[in-house]
Amino acid sequence: MVPLKRQMALTFLLFCVCSFSNVIAQKQGVVFTSSDKDLERAFNWAKEMALHYKSSGTDPVGPWYESALPPRDAFCMRDVSHQCIGAEILGLSRENNNMFNLFASNISASKNWCSYWEINKYAKPAPEDYRNDKEFWYNLPANFDVLYATQRLYLWTGNKHYINDPAFVRFQEKSVGDYIDSWVLSPDSLLKRPAHPNAPVPYNESDSFHRCRGLPSYSEGVQNLKTGVDLVAALYRGMLTYSEILSEKGQKKEAALYAQKAEQYRQHLEADWWDEKGARYYSYLSNTGEFGKDEGETFLLWFNALKDSVRVRKTMTHLASVNLNMENTSYLPYLFYQNGHWDKARAYILYLSDPSTARREYPEVSFGVIEGIVQGLMGVTPDASRATIGTIYKSNGTGSAAINQLPVLHTTIDIAHLSKQHSVLTNTGPQPFKWKAMFYGTYKRANINGRWLVVKKSTDAQQREISIVETTVKPGQRIDIKVAN
Repeated sequence: MVPLKRQMALTFLLFCVCSFSNVIAQKQGVVFTSSDKDLERAFNWAKEMALHYKSSGTDPVGPWYESALPPRDAFCMRDVSHQCIGAEILGLSRENNNMFNLFASNISASKNWCSYWEINKYAKPAPEDYRNDKEFWYNLPANFDVLYATQRLYLWTGNKHYINDPAFVRFQEKSVGDYIDSWVLSPDSLLKRPAHPNAPVPYNESDSFHRCRGLPSYSEGVQNLKTGVDLVAALYRGMLTYSEILSEKGQKKEAALYAQKAEQYRQHLEADWWDEKGARYYSYLSNTGEFGKDEGETFLLWFNALKDSVRVRKTMTHLASVNLNMENTSYLPYLFYQNGHWDKARAYILYLSDPSTARREYPEVSFGVIEGIVQGLMGVTPDASRATIGTIYKSNGTGSAAINQLPVLHTTIDIAHLSKQHSVLTNTGPQPFKWKAMFYGTYKRANINGRWLVVKKSTDAQQREISIVETTVKPGQRIDIKVAN
């Protein structure tokens, strides 16, 4: 028998070692390991690169991370809306909170309910994009992209600040109301709206702060632009997002109204913008009334605006066949995982992280790789409204993958997919949640920590069979689930 004093000493030593290990793990942040060592290397590169863009926290603007052209020391509405979930995965919650607060707080009537497209570390609108409230650069999809991002941040973190704070509520209300009226963006106006409804007077076409004060697309290379298809998709997603936020607050009647508005935009998208002969969506409408094709299809998928599976598949096929700029390409790992093209998603991750790839240092790239692996490959899908974390392994291989110290829903988790039929999750943080463990395939039962249960059945967006097991996971609890027939 071990003497009591020695036993106590050993216990204390073990406690110290465990505590020290936990501190090290927390400082280390999220960790990804996999039998696919190429993906593991890609994640490690992306984590290091993304955290390189984190600010010191001492700048006048407060906590922020680079999300624009790096020489500007700034963050842009589109880039931050794309990078924000990757940032949460990496523990950059303070940065997200600060940046989105600034975007929401700076919309104003004098700017026709635009915010500042880009804010720099000095807490000023970036001079590259702003001269004064009458002369500035602004891409109109931005308000709806930010609105969509704040809802995703709420669902990921459980922080209701993103949907309830007065600044965000005002941003929501103005974006779905006065902003649409001011910029002539109602569903039946999109093909006949004026090109520059709020242009400075006198108007100077050669001045980009006049010409692009309300650019109706994220595609910046098209001249003489009336409307971009990405703006239509953004409007659809903005209305639907606002509907979901209202529903979360119990305002069911108002939520139904905005869901109907969203559907009107979607119907116009399908009726007006699909080129049957070319089997592609048009990406823009010019002021001469001609439809054309350029970049923009990426955002049809980003805003999840397409419901026709045939058109989704053709859009994916086209995106995979062309060389997009790095900004657009950085969206593709997540989008290809979401739409069932897992091997292509993996290929994009390896391409984006390859040292020989030009402009891989652009901030969106590393954040996009992180998101692609965690939300894509690992299928981590939190839902704060239901206090649920979903997981599903999206791999055609036979290997395994794991993420440790992943911050989500006011807690942290370790999730390991040991195979396509076997996942293990540990709640390493302070909050309980429901785990919605999903597995591709049709299985009759699941073994949960030694107990056999009948599984539920469902399908994904591509109509593939999914087996589902749901169980509550308490703080400190480890749940082992394996499905079988």
